[in-house]
Amino acid sequence: MGNGVSRTAAIALTVSVLAWAGAAFAHNIGGTDAAFVAAARGPDPVPFAYLGAKHMVTGYDHLLFLVGVVFFLYRPREIALYVSLFSLGHSITLLAGVFLDLHVEPHLVDAVIGLSVAYKAFENLGGFRTLFGRQPDTRAAVFGFGLIHGFGLATKLQALELNPDGLFVNLVAFNVGVELGQATALSLILVAMTFWRRTRAFGRTATAANLLLMLAGFVLAGEQLAGYIFGGAVS
Repeated sequence: MGNGVSRTAAIALTVSVLAWAGAAFAHNIGGTDAAFVAAARGPDPVPFAYLGAKHMVTGYDHLLFLVGVVFFLYRPREIALYVSLFSLGHSITLLAGVFLDLHVEPHLVDAVIGLSVAYKAFENLGGFRTLFGRQPDTRAAVFGFGLIHGFGLATKLQALELNPDGLFVNLVAFNVGVELGQATALSLILVAMTFWRRTRAFGRTATAANLLLMLAGFVLAGEQLAGYIFGGAVS
């Protein structure tokens, strides 16, 4: 029974990782959404909030990082603290990046986002304590990576034809949508994690899950570095 649950949990996590990775082309704002943004004139907060929520829900790299962040957090206060630090970080650079026209290379910032997933999984595995005898400040790391994730969000908007008329209102609405999408996705993640933690298999599969999470982070980073070196669309 235990081995069956372990295999099921491992397969479920693998499928989830592959599904998020397979959503790469949905992570960009394109098609009718891009056309709407290009045609927007003046403040239009509701559609921009929808776009923000949609972008975060399909943001497999952001969600994988959040899985790593909450993996061993059990108290609601701790979860709220770390998610708030992440949200504060990506809100600052999302708004500042677009409104102040601060440009970063999309492939490189997305590569660092991939590495942030690997970093958190490595931390969850106790890698820093094992290799260096101490662990970096997790709160500072989550906030710092939040800043990087925000630049990743900003590059997606900067790739579009944003009209300066109503830009600030639309950016704030987009960011609110991002937070709503994040809250929705995180709620589902926490429900799944709660059920998983209640099984006897959790202790046996947690290490394998974080190894898969770290592998996914390196794969995401590698894809972006390859795109930067050889040329290619940003996912």
